[in-house]
Amino acid sequence: MTTSPNCSFPPATVTGLPRIGPHRELKRALEALWAGTIDEAAYTDAAHSLRVGAYDRQRELGLAADYAIPGDFSAYDQILDVAITTGIVGEDPDGTDLDEYFALARGTAEHPPLEMTKWFDTNYHYLVPEIADERTFTARPQRLLDLVAEAREAGHRIRPVLVGPVTLLALSKPAPGAQHEPLERLDELVAVYAEILAALHAAGVEWVQLDEPILVTDLDAIGDAELAARAGDAHARLLSAGERPQVLITAPYGALRAGLAALLAAGPEALGVDVSPATRAVDPGWLARLQTADFGTTRLVAGVVDGRSIWAADLAAEYEVLTRLQDGGRDVSVSTSTSLLHVPYTVAAETRLPVDVAGWLSFAAEKLTEVEALAAALEARSSGAADPTGVRKPAFSRSARAVRTRAESARVLNPEVRARTAAIGKRRVRTGSLDERRLAQEALGLPVLPTTTIGSFPQTPEVRRARAALRDERITEAQYRATMEAEITEVVRLQEELGFDVIVHGEPERNDMVQYFAEHLAGFAVTDHGWVQSYGSRCTRPPILFGDVHRPAPITVPWSRFAASLTDKPVKGMLTGPVTILSWSFVRDDVPLSTAAEQIGLALSDEVAELEAAGIRIIQIDEPALRELLPLRADDREAYLEWAVDAFRLASIGVEPGTQIHTHLCYSEFEQVIDAIDALDADVTSIEAARSRMELLASLDPAEFDRSVGPGVYDIHSPRVPSVDELIGLLEAALTHVPRHRLWVNPDCGLKTRRYEEVRPALENLIAARDAVRVRTAEEVPAASAAAF
Repeated sequence: MTTSPNCSFPPATVTGLPRIGPHRELKRALEALWAGTIDEAAYTDAAHSLRVGAYDRQRELGLAADYAIPGDFSAYDQILDVAITTGIVGEDPDGTDLDEYFALARGTAEHPPLEMTKWFDTNYHYLVPEIADERTFTARPQRLLDLVAEAREAGHRIRPVLVGPVTLLALSKPAPGAQHEPLERLDELVAVYAEILAALHAAGVEWVQLDEPILVTDLDAIGDAELAARAGDAHARLLSAGERPQVLITAPYGALRAGLAALLAAGPEALGVDVSPATRAVDPGWLARLQTADFGTTRLVAGVVDGRSIWAADLAAEYEVLTRLQDGGRDVSVSTSTSLLHVPYTVAAETRLPVDVAGWLSFAAEKLTEVEALAAALEARSSGAADPTGVRKPAFSRSARAVRTRAESARVLNPEVRARTAAIGKRRVRTGSLDERRLAQEALGLPVLPTTTIGSFPQTPEVRRARAALRDERITEAQYRATMEAEITEVVRLQEELGFDVIVHGEPERNDMVQYFAEHLAGFAVTDHGWVQSYGSRCTRPPILFGDVHRPAPITVPWSRFAASLTDKPVKGMLTGPVTILSWSFVRDDVPLSTAAEQIGLALSDEVAELEAAGIRIIQIDEPALRELLPLRADDREAYLEWAVDAFRLASIGVEPGTQIHTHLCYSEFEQVIDAIDALDADVTSIEAARSRMELLASLDPAEFDRSVGPGVYDIHSPRVPSVDELIGLLEAALTHVPRHRLWVNPDCGLKTRRYEEVRPALENLIAARDAVRVRTAEEVPAASAAAF
């Protein structure tokens, strides 16, 4: 039941916006609050200004109708927000206590934070709620009511956004000791959502958005048809429960299958679907299913503008898609396929991109303009206009020019790269079996429980200033190199002092593990202001892959060679793998991902060969995004894993048996890709495991995964310093899954984002825990052991 049927859904909208601020204002306010340099009132003022400014800007760009603007702001994470709003986590009865909120997100000295993992197939990370059997769900709508009131005071009627109940439970996990799976409590949670909707209705809210992206995903535990049936039933009950606003249900990140009919049967006032070019390419029958589906009185909100792509939309092509959907007699609004959380704010801020490349791009502000132009043309068509697209001729003309000039550009295609990759064929097997390599690698002299870090060390203000000064030509290359070498010297000295067995150079020269490589590979462009949120206050600037890729010159070799000159211990060369470079970049859409991955893998193979020639006998090729790019539908996964594994093997294929290849994966659920991880044929695999308390290791059957493993024991994504006893407990838990002769000791991930005040004591505790476990397991520490790696 609803008492607001006369407020129709707006013709143009988006399903979510970037929330960090055009100049990362939210990041700065959060980190100042956590550092104690501003108080809660100052943070609250900063967040208020950011939100109201975002509403104003969206209206200026064309989202002028009531409820066209989504109220999707989050101080840290949208899953954490709705978990608190529904009482799944947290104790504050209003759900607005910032201290409690950030304690759950970041942990405290006494309590670790919630587990964190990847959001579908994106590079955004969400916090995983843990649900105890005895936990009673409770409606806490105050945060949403406050956002609505704030927007109204500023002259805006926003559409509150919540992650839907099915997605929330599907992405949660049972608390330790719980006997029930979260989805078993769907009925209870739906009742709480009904209370929240009733509170919003009482506050005069006329539209609410519920996001259910889980319905475009194939889960291991439940089939698509059963999940869709549960979702349809849950939403039918929710939509029939008492007084409520009108509801837009969205299903971003892919095509609905059984979920389409189930959601339409539930009867929402509007249904948002991802009908972007990327999704139509993956599922060629999707558009036809939408054309034949019976929408009844449900308004179709067509996400034709790709919310994850940075390429200018082909407005003429998308207008034709919209007309096909409208021709079935449906009421159609225009939207983005996903939240614009995944793209930067505006291309207008970029002054150093190549002019032609910049003309091909569309970030959040430009996508708003595209959505508005398509909606205006569609409305003009409904009104019988002779030339509907003429009402937004400048936008359609810019789109046509971008599509044409990009297709014609000589920057995009490199015949030499194409010829070289074609000549490689499928010769992608390393020299020597795993046992033969272990024997050859005895020369490394590694002890039992060899200890290393994942690569990066904290980046000091001096390091960051030196990089900026070099970029702005305020210092010479020689001055810059001197600063970097001084930092590397300190990092090597610290590791030797602490007692690490394998040394890294700390990566002070790298602004980002992907951007750094993109800056040194032909075929990429990088932005100055193209920040996107990774999690919390952490942001990245994804490079733009626009053309064929090759390596003009060595990238990491000089730094690794310098570090090796400072120590007698093995130094580990550090590279980012082809799949991760691809995943954490904005990719081209004119070639298959497999083609781009192969080109990057071949470029990296040149770097690996030169590292080995320089005497670097341990080389880590990070692939934290291997699981991240796994297609959401099961029938697309085998092909992806085949080319992803091939690209990694191509990068490492040329090394000698005595050179040890490492890889690193983090913040993903690895169970679905264990066979692929094994197929990478790395000698050592390090993985994130601290927040999950080593749960991930249960999927590593020692009889089948006969490789060395470094399960991270120090969670670097939290500022807390783990105690020696805590680290000993994690190492001993790891030993229940990984034989000690194959166990490495390391943090979860790189240390770049932390401060030395946190890192040094944490690493000291890590070494102390390692030493204690060495003693407890009664293992001697030999100078060399074939079983140690």
